[in-house]
Amino acid sequence: MCRLLVLLSAAISLSAQDLNSRFDQIAKTRADARQFMGNVLIAKGDQVLFEKSYGSANLEWKVANTAESKFRIGSVTKQFTAASILLLEDRGKLETDDLVSKHVPNTPAAWSKITIYHLLTHTSGIPNFTSFPEYEQFQTQPATPDKLIAFFRDKPLEFEPGSKWKYSNSGYEVLGYVIEKVSGQTYQEFLDQNIFKLLHMADSGYDSNSRVTTQHAYGYAPGPDGFRVAGYVDMTVPYAAGALYSTARDLLKWERGLFGGQLLTPASLQKMTTPSKSDYGCGLSIRILNGRKRIEHAGGIQGFNSELVYWPEEQLTVVVLANLNGPAPDGIAADLAATVHGEKVTLPTERKEVTLTREQLQPLVGRYSLTPEINVDITLDGSQLQTQMTGQPKFPLFAESPASFFLKVVEAQVRFDKDASGQVNQLTIHQNGRDVIARKISNTVPAPPQHQEISVSADKLKEYAGKYALTPGFILTIALTDDHLEAQATNQPKVPIFPEAPDKFFYKVVEAQLEFHRDASGIVSEVTLHQGGRSISGRKQ
Repeated sequence: MCRLLVLLSAAISLSAQDLNSRFDQIAKTRADARQFMGNVLIAKGDQVLFEKSYGSANLEWKVANTAESKFRIGSVTKQFTAASILLLEDRGKLETDDLVSKHVPNTPAAWSKITIYHLLTHTSGIPNFTSFPEYEQFQTQPATPDKLIAFFRDKPLEFEPGSKWKYSNSGYEVLGYVIEKVSGQTYQEFLDQNIFKLLHMADSGYDSNSRVTTQHAYGYAPGPDGFRVAGYVDMTVPYAAGALYSTARDLLKWERGLFGGQLLTPASLQKMTTPSKSDYGCGLSIRILNGRKRIEHAGGIQGFNSELVYWPEEQLTVVVLANLNGPAPDGIAADLAATVHGEKVTLPTERKEVTLTREQLQPLVGRYSLTPEINVDITLDGSQLQTQMTGQPKFPLFAESPASFFLKVVEAQVRFDKDASGQVNQLTIHQNGRDVIARKISNTVPAPPQHQEISVSADKLKEYAGKYALTPGFILTIALTDDHLEAQATNQPKVPIFPEAPDKFFYKVVEAQLEFHRDASGIVSEVTLHQGGRSISGRKQ
């Protein structure tokens, strides 16, 4: 019996070793591909199953990330803000059904029907201030809560409060203001005393551009020539929508405290984790994935991305914190959870390409509708299957089987399905643990609009060169190279653009056009990008 127990223990240990090796491989694959630097943690209940650090906390000084490294968590902040509001409700200081005007003075008439609950659930209709063209400059300057609200308070609502869902950082800035007015403390003081101290989260707090925070990782972004230091944001601006920092271990304490009943009443926790619209509760996204309830929120801010996921039935926590901008944390978290759940995970380096004939590929060709505004076009160029989503370039698809394909430019897979008659009727895009379905609406793809290139002198082309701020953190750089213009968007390669009329240019790699505008003196001062049925303008810097 003794020997049997020893053998059984060894088998369990070996299984755990294999599992840890797979966890490491999932994160290391992205790290080796220079897509990820940061920390990963997986826990069941209080038991940490896996924890490891990757890459550098500071590239300049070659300082490695460690378990103690602190990361900005971006919009993961929102669940702390939401919990603070619900905590104040538990204490009888406010009600989530209160009109915002009860706690915020001099609100515009358009806000007369907006409640605190609308702000919590992104159903207020207040436009997202980080999408304003002028945010590019605004984000670099110190701001008070009053200044933040003044930045967007007079903008028209995008819809009737409570009628729709649209993600809005603005709403969470207002919530931060409400917390301060109701509690009599600053947002930072309230969190420090009522959450971080209670849950022993000594390595978490409100970030600062000037305060020395020990073991704080530096933030980086991918660039055309390698990593670069991320852009600047004054941390008074993200405020209650995204200004916190933390560690993987502290975020485990947060999950255990929040879902373990140490912070909120059961009724408030239920309110926080019950979806309103678009699977969103109060600072949290709640979905059923493969039959399991999944509660999560991602975060993104200059130089940092994060993913915090919780499966309540199993008390499973997955934390991925990155000090390199990009989508890797979503993919890592999805693959780690799938591995814990015993699901098959195929990493990009493990995919095996097979060759299919043109006859096998032809039935897949056509237009597939993802949403009323977004289509996925599947075309066949020679023997190469291509995919193109509305407003995006074409990308090649590589076959794993006659029905399953993958992309190499991004970690995503496409599966084609057939109806009862054997005709291809839909495709499923699998990315970052999520599946979206597009129904086939045509067996052909409409030809793109034709553009006629004209000749423009190099001296004339120089007038368009410069940097244009299209959205926060998204700069379009126009440069003259030899005798033609090239456009380069933030974190994207340079691509040529071609003149088709005075002040009008087009791309060949994607269906998009640039229209330049001049001021009263005839100087080029602004550009408008037309792509995918949308137009975005940005002023020349």
